[in-house]
Amino acid sequence: MKELLLYIARNLVDDPEAVSVTEVEGPQELTLELRVAPDDMGKVIGRQGRIAKEIRTVIRAYAQRTGQKVSVDIVD
Repeated sequence: MKELLLYIARNLVDDPEAVSVTEVEGPQELTLELRVAPDDMGKVIGRQGRIAKEIRTVIRAYAQRTGQKVSVDIVD
């Protein structure tokens, strides 16, 4: 899942080297924290959060196929 999120984020931003994903294991679910360059934050979030919502939907659908619960946080 981490690789899928990295792939999606790197293809959206201008500075793909600045993209990083950290896995945080919680009691109920796995949280993926996405970090991008400050200039690329708008490209990952999108207008009214549409792109961020779709990224979360894709990751959640993939996680559901593997039987896991995953959430995506975009961290600045």
